Amino acid sequence: METLAELLPVLMLPTLALLLFSGYPVALVLAGVGLLFTLLGWLVGEIPAVAFLNIPLRVWGSLSGSLIYPAVPMLLFMGLALEKSGVAREMLLCMRVLLRRVPGSLAVGVTILGVLLAPAAGLIGASVATLALVALPTMLEQGYRPSLATGSVAAAGTLGIILPPGIMLFFLAQLLGVPMGSLFLSTLAPGLLLAMLFIVYYIAKAHFDPGAAPGFDSSRESLPGNLLWYVIRSLALPVLLIGTVLGSIIAGWATPTQSGAVGAAGGIVLMLVNGSFSFKRLNEVVIGTTLTTSMVFFIVIAATVFSYPFRYLSGDEVVIAALGATGLGDWGILLLILGIIFVLGFFIDWIEITVITLPIFFPILDGLDFAAYVGSPELSLVWIAVLIALVLQTSFLTPPFGFALFFVKGAAPPGVRLADVYRGIVPLVAMQLLGLALVLALPALAVGLPRLVLGI
Repeated sequence: METLAELLPVLMLPTLALLLFSGYPVALVLAGVGLLFTLLGWLVGEIPAVAFLNIPLRVWGSLSGSLIYPAVPMLLFMGLALEKSGVAREMLLCMRVLLRRVPGSLAVGVTILGVLLAPAAGLIGASVATLALVALPTMLEQGYRPSLATGSVAAAGTLGIILPPGIMLFFLAQLLGVPMGSLFLSTLAPGLLLAMLFIVYYIAKAHFDPGAAPGFDSSRESLPGNLLWYVIRSLALPVLLIGTVLGSIIAGWATPTQSGAVGAAGGIVLMLVNGSFSFKRLNEVVIGTTLTTSMVFFIVIAATVFSYPFRYLSGDEVVIAALGATGLGDWGILLLILGIIFVLGFFIDWIEITVITLPIFFPILDGLDFAAYVGSPELSLVWIAVLIALVLQTSFLTPPFGFALFFVKGAAPPGVRLADVYRGIVPLVAMQLLGLALVLALPALAVGLPRLVLGI
């Protein structure tokens, strides 16, 4: 019995992986494996019967004790309101006008749109599909090569998850125990660096291969009469709303929940300003927010159920001992964990990856000593959180299994092939890997801004 008890935490992870890849819903798998091994632990005398009563208390404590989780539905509401208001299409057309003299203006505009709509990037599938529905028809109609059009949409759709106030950053801050303001500031420069690398590629591509990205055709398109109001309505107001939410959290003026509530109200105001408000659309936003929030928290609750027996059976100590026995050192362990997260990103979305892997890897990551390399003990774990976010975004784009690529293909017009998506994304993955390598080699890209602003 003693040998079986020692094997239980070792068996939990392969059992979880096997059931995840079998196609069962993630939340049901997490909760089911957790309850199964709680029962097995009780049968072999390792877990007391009272543990079954402690699981609901553990779930309640993890949710009620967080100031971050209540912000999730607010930010989801804001993102859906921005989507339903038609502001994404208006912003794209506005940038098309403002950037009309820039080569590859639509691809550049889509990238900027991906940056500005970070709050709408609740889940990869939703953000990529939204951009694909808004931008792909316009780009293809303007004569863009399908590979460039689909590649730019896939890359832009994943930018939002690593830029504040994207919802993934809330979960990273919660699960890794890092300050929200520090993480927001740390992801700004790497996220904008990736956007700049993408933009440089599009401009160079349009310059050397004009057929891939035709320029602005004034004979087919006309400038709006009141250009200033058009820019304010389409671009300035959404940017002001997102900046208010982001700035209030970083400055400490409001909690994430309070800032999210302001963002949700601002989303309704934008719908009114855009003339797209109706009770039908508002109902769609409320229903969409409810469904997505329910799915997210179902996974969070299930992950808590899974982690309870795993930690009770000393599973985290088993993982720490196993990685320590490899003799890889801090750098080797960090790269190994990033590699595991990268592979998982081929198959499941960030919410499942973060709530499954980070509670397991957190004790290991927290013990890694990169204080001297990063230049600040307080920002060592923040830098690691930025690397995790970048690795997740890279894995979502990498062929042949990149999660975002299939969403682009699914939302694309019938004439677009999956091969076009693959061809278009390869150079952008190269840009992504370059950005990741730069943040690995130059940690100041991530931690420089919080050190400057917060004085850490």
